[in-house]
Formats: sequence, C-alpha cells, structure tokens
Amino acid sequence: MTTDAKSVLTRYFSAFNAGDKAGMLAELSDDIAHHVNEGQVRRGKVLFSEFCDHMSRCYHETLTEIVVFANEDGTRASAEFVVNGKYLVTDSGLPEAHGQTYVLPAGSFMSLENGKITRVTTYYNLADWIRQVSQ
Repeated sequence: MTTDAKSVLTRYFSAFNAGDKAGMLAELSDDIAHHVNEGQVRRGKVLFSEFCDHMSRCYHETLTEIVVFANEDGTRASAEFVVNGKYLVTDSGLPEAHGQTYVLPAGSFMSLENGKITRVTTYYNLADWIRQVSQ
C-alpha cells in the first residue's frame, strides 16, 4: 500500500510541474478537503480547480527536490520540496507583483482513501516568501 500512496503523490506532483490541472484533479477524491496555508479549508474538486486557476494566474511555480513519504497502509503521505517561483500578478492582500522570483522550502501532507487523495494540507513560511518578493 505504501508504494501505491507514493505513486499517487508522484503523479500529482508531476502533473503540478507539467501545469496539468486535469492530471492533478484525477488524483483527488470528489470531496477533497484542501487546507490552504494561511487560508480557509476548501472542499470539493470545483473549489480546488478554482484555486489552481487563481494560482496559475498569479504565480508560475515548479517544484524541485521532491521527496515523498507514506505510512505502511497508504492512508497518509507527505512530500517535502522546494518551490521555485515567479510572482506574476498581484495577489489580494500581498505585496505588488512585478516578476519577482523566489525559492521556498515547503511541504504537503495528504490523506488517501481508495487510491485517491482526500486531504491536501500545504505549509510554507509566508513571512519568508513576503521577504523574498519585497526585496
């Protein structure tokens, strides 16, 4: 089961890096709970899809140094990675965008059921990101 969970996350993050929103959505359960860093929980694929659209408009990000972990029964998994990004369009309540680049360590924690991701919780240091884009 651990291998299956790792495979799901590997496909999910590969789709992310390819800009393949449909590929990401294919790895999610219909009732996905998306716990956004510094935000509210979004439930369901529709809200997750809208979040992805917003992020693609404001940021261009690629993840590197991805390391995937999973528990023995494959119900929980995580990934540690580095976000390599470019701030494209000003996001509400954040510093003004003018093409700044940033490199930010981050991690995602996930629950899985029946081969699908049921929860995504992503963490990064917002203060570090603000410092980088404010320079």
